[in-house]
Amino acid sequence: MAHRRLLLGPLLALGIPVSWRPAEATTGFELISDGDRRIMSVTSLGDGWTDDEVRSWVCTALATCEWVHVAPLLRGEFSAAALAEIAHGRILSLDGQGLARSPRLGPLALDADFDRELLRHVSVLKLAEEEAEAVLEEVNAESLAGLGVPEVIVTRGSRGALVWTAGELTEVPARPPVANAAATGAGDAFAAIYIAARSRGRSPLVAARRASVFVAAMLSRRLVPAQAHGG
Repeated sequence: MAHRRLLLGPLLALGIPVSWRPAEATTGFELISDGDRRIMSVTSLGDGWTDDEVRSWVCTALATCEWVHVAPLLRGEFSAAALAEIAHGRILSLDGQGLARSPRLGPLALDADFDRELLRHVSVLKLAEEEAEAVLEEVNAESLAGLGVPEVIVTRGSRGALVWTAGELTEVPARPPVANAAATGAGDAFAAIYIAARSRGRSPLVAARRASVFVAAMLSRRLVPAQAHGG
């Protein structure tokens, strides 16, 4: 009930329509942030989304949606079949943490042990830089093309992002660049602005530039003060 109040209250206050169902457990994290560097531990494992749930009430709730962003917290929360159901008649964006994050308690581990079938119906894949490094031998145009997803975004915190689409890899710098900022949530904000722009017909590069400007502005409002040096 505490999690319900924390999550639903702010969303409902914004007038956002919300569909939800209770779960037995919620995924939990312990997070220590130092600018772009984060140290995370998994403190609890939440319930995954069953294929039956997705076929029934989830797809009903998404009936009027053209674009859908799915953001699993850990690998295994959505099956390939569930993602296929969500993508039916829609454009599906997937957060890559649902590919790279191992579902086990303790220090957060990233690896490439995911089912490639998960990407079959994905149109946009958003990867944080550390996730891209975990699932690919090298982050370049060839390796990103090998994922088989039309658009791949690699967010790099205060350094902007990489955009792979139409066979080309383009760097989108942060505008303006922001150093020493607490970057937690920057990737999520980037994905939200990117998808909003793409759903309005903007190209991938224009959408990424808009998202980069938004994230830079967001980070500039929460700069981490530089530590004082002793004399």
